[in-house]
Amino acid sequence: MKFASEYLAETTQLLAHINAQAIEGVAARLAGIRAGGGRLFILGVGGSAGHAGHAVNDFRKLCGFEAYAPTDNVSELTARTNDEGWETTFAAWLRGSRIGPADGLLVFSVGGGDKARNISANIVAAIDVAKSVGAAVTGIVGRDGGYTAAAGDAVVVIPPLFAERITPHTEGLCAVIWHLLVSHPTLKLAATKWEQAVP
Repeated sequence: MKFASEYLAETTQLLAHINAQAIEGVAARLAGIRAGGGRLFILGVGGSAGHAGHAVNDFRKLCGFEAYAPTDNVSELTARTNDEGWETTFAAWLRGSRIGPADGLLVFSVGGGDKARNISANIVAAIDVAKSVGAAVTGIVGRDGGYTAAAGDAVVVIPPLFAERITPHTEGLCAVIWHLLVSHPTLKLAATKWEQAVP
Protein backbone atom coordinates (compact mmCIF):
# COMPACT_ATOMS: atom_id res chain seq x y z
CA MET A 1 0.00 0.00 0.00
CA LYS A 2 2.78 2.44 0.92
CA PHE A 3 4.83 1.82 -2.26
CA ALA A 4 1.82 2.16 -4.53
CA SER A 5 0.95 5.51 -2.96
CA GLU A 6 4.54 6.71 -3.23
CA TYR A 7 4.85 5.68 -6.89
CA LEU A 8 1.60 7.41 -7.82
CA ALA A 9 2.66 10.52 -5.92
CA GLU A 10 5.96 10.54 -7.82
CA THR A 11 4.09 10.23 -11.10
CA THR A 12 1.89 13.17 -10.17
CA GLN A 13 4.96 15.28 -9.41
CA LEU A 14 6.60 14.31 -12.69
CA LEU A 15 3.50 15.22 -14.68
CA ALA A 16 3.51 18.64 -13.03
CA HIS A 17 7.13 19.19 -14.15
CA ILE A 18 6.77 18.11 -17.79
CA ASN A 19 7.00 20.99 -20.23
CA ALA A 20 3.60 21.15 -21.95
CA GLN A 21 4.99 23.58 -24.53
CA ALA A 22 7.57 20.98 -25.53
CA ILE A 23 4.73 18.52 -26.16
CA GLU A 24 2.97 21.12 -28.32
CA GLY A 25 6.24 21.54 -30.21
CA VAL A 26 6.41 17.82 -30.95
CA ALA A 27 2.75 17.84 -32.07
CA ALA A 28 3.40 20.75 -34.43
CA ARG A 29 6.53 19.11 -35.87
CA LEU A 30 4.69 15.82 -36.42
CA ALA A 31 1.78 17.63 -38.07
CA GLY A 32 4.28 19.25 -40.44
CA ILE A 33 5.72 15.86 -41.38
CA ARG A 34 2.28 14.50 -42.21
CA ALA A 35 1.22 17.61 -44.10
CA GLY A 36 4.35 17.37 -46.22
CA GLY A 37 3.66 13.74 -47.14
CA GLY A 38 6.52 12.46 -45.00
CA ARG A 39 6.81 9.19 -43.18
CA LEU A 40 7.28 8.74 -39.44
CA PHE A 41 9.93 6.30 -38.22
CA ILE A 42 9.53 5.43 -34.53
CA LEU A 43 12.64 4.13 -32.75
CA GLY A 44 13.07 2.49 -29.38
CA VAL A 45 15.15 -0.22 -27.70
CA GLY A 46 14.02 -2.67 -25.01
CA GLY A 47 10.71 -1.61 -23.48
CA SER A 48 10.74 1.38 -25.80
CA ALA A 49 10.78 -0.99 -28.78
CA GLY A 50 7.46 -2.35 -27.55
CA HIS A 51 6.21 1.22 -27.22
CA ALA A 52 7.37 1.96 -30.77
CA GLY A 53 5.30 -0.87 -32.24
CA HIS A 54 2.22 0.23 -30.29
CA ALA A 55 2.73 3.86 -31.28
CA VAL A 56 3.06 2.93 -34.97
CA ASN A 57 -0.44 1.47 -34.76
CA ASP A 58 -1.82 4.59 -33.10
CA PHE A 59 -0.20 7.07 -35.46
CA ARG A 60 -1.29 5.07 -38.51
CA LYS A 61 -4.85 4.26 -37.41
CA LEU A 62 -5.80 7.41 -35.52
CA CYS A 63 -3.67 10.09 -37.17
CA GLY A 64 -3.26 8.96 -40.77
CA PHE A 65 0.53 8.72 -40.76
CA GLU A 66 2.61 6.40 -42.85
CA ALA A 67 4.53 5.13 -39.83
CA TYR A 68 7.01 2.33 -39.22
CA ALA A 69 9.26 0.90 -36.49
CA PRO A 70 12.41 -1.04 -37.46
CA THR A 71 11.99 -3.29 -34.42
CA ASP A 72 8.67 -4.63 -35.79
CA ASN A 73 10.59 -6.78 -38.30
CA VAL A 74 12.58 -9.12 -36.09
CA SER A 75 14.11 -10.98 -39.04
CA GLU A 76 15.68 -7.86 -40.55
CA LEU A 77 16.67 -6.49 -37.14
CA THR A 78 18.49 -9.64 -36.11
CA ALA A 79 20.07 -10.14 -39.54
CA ARG A 80 21.49 -6.63 -39.44
CA THR A 81 22.66 -7.11 -35.84
CA ASN A 82 24.31 -10.43 -36.69
CA ASP A 83 25.92 -9.34 -39.96
CA GLU A 84 26.81 -5.69 -39.35
CA GLY A 85 26.56 -5.01 -35.61
CA TRP A 86 24.01 -3.51 -33.27
CA GLU A 87 25.19 0.07 -33.67
CA THR A 88 24.22 0.19 -37.36
CA THR A 89 20.81 -1.49 -37.16
CA PHE A 90 18.58 1.59 -37.24
CA ALA A 91 20.82 3.72 -39.46
CA ALA A 92 21.07 1.00 -42.12
CA TRP A 93 17.33 0.39 -41.92
CA LEU A 94 16.64 4.12 -42.42
CA ARG A 95 18.97 4.23 -45.42
CA GLY A 96 17.22 1.16 -46.84
CA SER A 97 13.91 2.97 -46.34
CA ARG A 98 15.31 5.92 -48.31
CA ILE A 99 14.72 8.40 -45.50
CA GLY A 100 14.49 11.92 -46.88
CA PRO A 101 13.90 15.53 -45.85
CA ALA A 102 10.11 15.15 -45.70
CA ASP A 103 10.36 12.32 -43.16
CA GLY A 104 10.84 12.33 -39.41
CA LEU A 105 11.98 10.29 -36.44
CA LEU A 106 10.17 9.87 -33.14
CA VAL A 107 12.63 8.51 -30.58
CA PHE A 108 11.55 6.79 -27.36
CA SER A 109 14.51 6.38 -25.00
CA VAL A 110 15.18 6.48 -21.27
CA GLY A 111 18.47 8.33 -21.75
CA GLY A 112 18.28 9.64 -25.30
CA GLY A 113 21.61 8.08 -26.28
CA ASP A 114 25.16 9.18 -25.53
CA LYS A 115 27.71 9.34 -28.35
CA ALA A 116 30.77 9.80 -26.12
CA ARG A 117 29.89 6.87 -23.83
CA ASN A 118 28.56 4.64 -26.63
CA ILE A 119 25.14 4.23 -25.03
CA SER A 120 22.18 3.49 -27.31
CA ALA A 121 24.61 3.80 -30.19
CA ASN A 122 22.04 2.65 -32.75
CA ILE A 123 19.73 5.52 -31.80
CA VAL A 124 22.60 8.00 -32.01
CA ALA A 125 23.58 6.72 -35.47
CA ALA A 126 19.96 6.88 -36.65
CA ILE A 127 19.68 10.50 -35.54
CA ASP A 128 22.85 11.32 -37.45
CA VAL A 129 21.44 9.72 -40.61
CA ALA A 130 18.17 11.62 -40.22
CA LYS A 131 19.94 14.94 -39.69
CA SER A 132 22.24 14.32 -42.65
CA VAL A 133 19.25 14.24 -45.04
CA GLY A 134 17.28 17.03 -43.35
CA ALA A 135 14.64 14.82 -41.71
CA ALA A 136 13.03 16.07 -38.49
CA VAL A 137 14.02 14.51 -35.18
CA THR A 138 11.50 14.41 -32.34
CA GLY A 139 11.51 12.39 -29.16
CA ILE A 140 10.21 11.53 -25.72
CA VAL A 141 13.20 10.83 -23.48
CA GLY A 142 14.35 10.84 -19.87
CA ARG A 143 17.29 11.99 -17.78
CA ASP A 144 18.73 15.10 -19.51
CA GLY A 145 17.51 13.97 -22.93
CA GLY A 146 20.96 12.87 -24.06
CA TYR A 147 21.84 12.98 -27.75
CA THR A 148 18.19 13.04 -28.80
CA ALA A 149 17.54 16.30 -26.95
CA ALA A 150 20.83 17.85 -28.09
CA ALA A 151 20.33 17.04 -31.78
CA GLY A 152 16.54 16.98 -31.94
CA ASP A 153 14.15 19.56 -33.34
CA ALA A 154 11.36 19.02 -30.79
CA VAL A 155 11.88 16.79 -27.77
CA VAL A 156 9.99 16.16 -24.52
CA VAL A 157 12.21 15.36 -21.53
CA ILE A 158 10.79 13.46 -18.55
CA PRO A 159 12.73 15.05 -15.66
CA PRO A 160 14.77 12.62 -13.51
CA LEU A 161 13.25 13.67 -10.19
CA PHE A 162 13.43 10.18 -8.70
CA ALA A 163 16.84 8.71 -9.43
CA GLU A 164 16.00 5.19 -8.26
CA ARG A 165 13.05 4.94 -10.69
CA ILE A 166 14.13 6.84 -13.83
CA THR A 167 13.44 3.94 -16.20
CA PRO A 168 9.92 2.97 -15.10
CA HIS A 169 8.79 6.57 -14.82
CA THR A 170 10.25 7.54 -18.20
CA GLU A 171 8.77 4.55 -20.01
CA GLY A 172 5.41 4.91 -18.26
CA LEU A 173 5.09 8.61 -19.02
CA CYS A 174 6.32 8.10 -22.59
CA ALA A 175 3.12 6.10 -23.13
CA VAL A 176 1.05 8.88 -21.56
CA ILE A 177 2.62 11.50 -23.84
CA TRP A 178 2.36 9.57 -27.10
CA HIS A 179 -1.31 8.86 -26.28
CA LEU A 180 -1.70 12.59 -25.68
CA LEU A 181 -0.16 13.21 -29.10
CA VAL A 182 -2.43 10.79 -30.96
CA SER A 183 -5.40 12.41 -29.17
CA HIS A 184 -4.20 15.94 -29.97
CA PRO A 185 -6.60 17.87 -32.24
CA THR A 186 -3.66 18.87 -34.43
CA LEU A 187 -2.97 15.20 -35.20
CA LYS A 188 -6.03 13.04 -34.53
CA LEU A 189 -8.17 12.22 -37.58
CA ALA A 190 -10.13 9.12 -36.57
CA ALA A 191 -12.30 8.43 -33.55
CA THR A 192 -11.34 5.71 -31.07
CA LYS A 193 -13.68 2.72 -30.71
CA TRP A 194 -14.83 2.93 -27.12
CA GLU A 195 -15.62 6.63 -27.26
CA GLN A 196 -18.10 5.81 -30.05
CA ALA A 197 -19.67 2.79 -28.36
CA VAL A 198 -23.19 3.24 -27.06
CA PRO A 199 -23.37 2.46 -23.31
